[in-house]
Order: sequence, then C-alpha cells, then structure tokens
Amino acid sequence: MRSRTDRYFETDKARIEVIPMIDIMMFLLVFFIMITIDTIAGSGIALDLPGSTTTQQLKDTQITIGVQKDGAMFVQGKSLTPEEMTARLKAEQAKGKVDVVIAGDREVPLQKLLDVMDLVRAEGISSVGIAASKQADAAGASPKK
Repeated sequence: MRSRTDRYFETDKARIEVIPMIDIMMFLLVFFIMITIDTIAGSGIALDLPGSTTTQQLKDTQITIGVQKDGAMFVQGKSLTPEEMTARLKAEQAKGKVDVVIAGDREVPLQKLLDVMDLVRAEGISSVGIAASKQADAAGASPKK
C-alpha cells in the first residue's frame, strides 16, 4: 500500500496548457484585424479616398476630419455636428497651431468638402489639407497641355 508521501513525490505527466495559446491567438487575431482595417488615421472611420499621383506624406496632423457621403463629420470615430466641430477647433487653437486634414470619401460631393473647409477656415485655421491615396501613374503618361 502506498503512503501519502509517495504520492507527493510522484511526477505528473507533462501536458500542454491550451489556455495561454488561445490568449496569444486572440491577440494575434485582433492585431491582424486592426492592421487590415482601412481607416484613415485620426478620423476613425473607413473611407474610400480618391486617388492622386502627387500625394505627399504629412509629418504632423493634429486633427483629421473624416467626411462621409451624407456630409457627416467624424473626428477619432466620433460624429460631430458643425457646432461641436467649431468648439473642438477653438479648443485646439487655444493650445497652439492647428493643422487640419480633411479626409473625404470618394463619393462625397465637392460642395460638402468645401463646406467642411469653410467651417475650418472660419475659425482662422489656414493650414488645411485634403487626404488622398497614392495612385499609380497611368502607364507613365504625363498630363496633356
């Protein structure tokens, strides 16, 4: 008959812990989903940006305003009314120089983009850019004169 101390010194068979592996796989899944989501930095919404062959990467952008087809404005994923946007721009200006990028969906009418630009410029912000995706030059063709 075995005593209690004999059972204490017995070694268990090695087993693979699955729970930590599941945690790691979930972190990887979330990481890859976040990488593949096509969102504009700062706007927090998915937009299909128009293309341009002369796009330039901006170093610093303090505010990115996303504009959807219906004219809705978003900053960091939060929908803002024109009054809320004006208040946000005033608050940012109180901190110092403000640079704004307007990221409009490909289907947004030009007038809606201009309305947002007017809203920004009405607050005295002159550093305004429009976001575009890099587009390959069509067969190396140069613009016609």
